[in-house]
Amino acid sequence: MKHQALIQSAATSLLATLLMAATTTAKSHMASDLPGKEKCYGVAKAGQNACANLSATHDCAGQAKVDNDKSEWVYVAKGTCKKLKGLSETQAKKILKSS
Repeated sequence: MKHQALIQSAATSLLATLLMAATTTAKSHMASDLPGKEKCYGVAKAGQNACANLSATHDCAGQAKVDNDKSEWVYVAKGTCKKLKGLSETQAKKILKSS
């Protein structure tokens, strides 16, 4: 009986640790941009977006349904978004709000 309780306790601790690590990683990725990178909206190819979209239809990477959706974004090197004819988050929100 003691042995089974010990195994259950260890499994519970491992699961809690894994969940905390995943949550922390996701939050840190969303909370801060990558150094030398910027979010560029409207240039992601289908299935290649970086994370949640502005339309709130998904909250994960790789779920963009169409190319160049204004609500989808990817990280690009700072200063290259305009060259790609992409949008800042503010610009994308304005366009989505007006449509």
